[in-house]
Amino acid sequence: MELSFEQGPIRPPSEAKSLLIRITRSCPWNRCAFCHTYRGQGFEIREVSDIKRDITTVKTVAQELQNLSRRQGRAGAITEEAIQALIGKGYPPATVMTTASWLYHGGETVFLQDADSLVIKTDSLAKILVFLKETFPQITRITSYCRSGTAGRKPLADLIALREAGLSRLHVGMESGFDPLLAFIDKGATKARHIEAGRKIKEAGLSLCEYVMPGLGGTDWSADHARHTAEALNEINPDHIRLRSLFIVEDSNLYALRQEGRFNPLDDEGIVREIRILLDSLAGIDSSIISDHILNLLEEVEGRLPEDKGRLLGIIDGFLALPADDRLVFQLGRRLGRYRRLADLAEPATYRSLKRCLADAGISETSQLQKYLSSLMQGFV
Repeated sequence: MELSFEQGPIRPPSEAKSLLIRITRSCPWNRCAFCHTYRGQGFEIREVSDIKRDITTVKTVAQELQNLSRRQGRAGAITEEAIQALIGKGYPPATVMTTASWLYHGGETVFLQDADSLVIKTDSLAKILVFLKETFPQITRITSYCRSGTAGRKPLADLIALREAGLSRLHVGMESGFDPLLAFIDKGATKARHIEAGRKIKEAGLSLCEYVMPGLGGTDWSADHARHTAEALNEINPDHIRLRSLFIVEDSNLYALRQEGRFNPLDDEGIVREIRILLDSLAGIDSSIISDHILNLLEEVEGRLPEDKGRLLGIIDGFLALPADDRLVFQLGRRLGRYRRLADLAEPATYRSLKRCLADAGISETSQLQKYLSSLMQGFV
């Protein structure tokens, strides 16, 4: 039975409960030194008819799940019994599970894949957005990744048209606002282009989430990276600023640059200090700060500016003021999923267990811990 639909490999953490609809394959730029997601892959724009077919497939599976649920006396609620019954009728398990998960979590949000959906023609994307809303009238939010270069080239009227067709939010990978660093990582953008694109997205009435990458400046450009990125964000005032700390994956260009001695990475504590400079330099904006990835050491550095700025800086200062042994324990606990907040250090059994782990591994300083965790963290990216 041909009832599968295509999905790409990535989406923002905030879209974990969203339906993923693939508009393009890969990334039209695909050169950023830190990224390996689409390495060796060509870029393709999918046909609108194929995308509509995927949306119709989801609708068909959703209706079948709800009909089975009603026949089971569950009033359309998504149940394991309905899921297994539909799979038993020959429906592809992946399609059924994906659709069921979306419906279970409300069935109201959609994320358009892959790395830059706005690169397609505006009228084509508008047709997809309208078809989505017509097929699923309950949808309340449709979002997508977008490159600053793409948004910068789009006329303001096009972005407004996309909002009117149903687009709600754009996720933009700023990474940095420091031009020498942007050139070094081959981002294909400048500080000025980031600002221009961000302002245009906001002017169009779209919600904007800017991603920044603490640690990307390495030891040489850390402070410049933080301050110039803050300056760009201050000019844009995005709705959300997401922190996504750098981790160098082994098959990326940045890994090769490190091996050649052209990039010297920061350790976890250096990245935390860099985030402090970034936050301290943010001014005159009312963005929310979000730290929703395991790569970020301090998950609790989240809040709304300007009212939470002092509290966020206090969390960072609290970590940096810990005794060296406790900082090591927290770093290990965070990476192993045992800790989420600094207050978790107060739990004695977990603390003792982590301390023994460090001792058994002969780890007494941050550099040793970073090496110890390197292979584990490859799976986080």
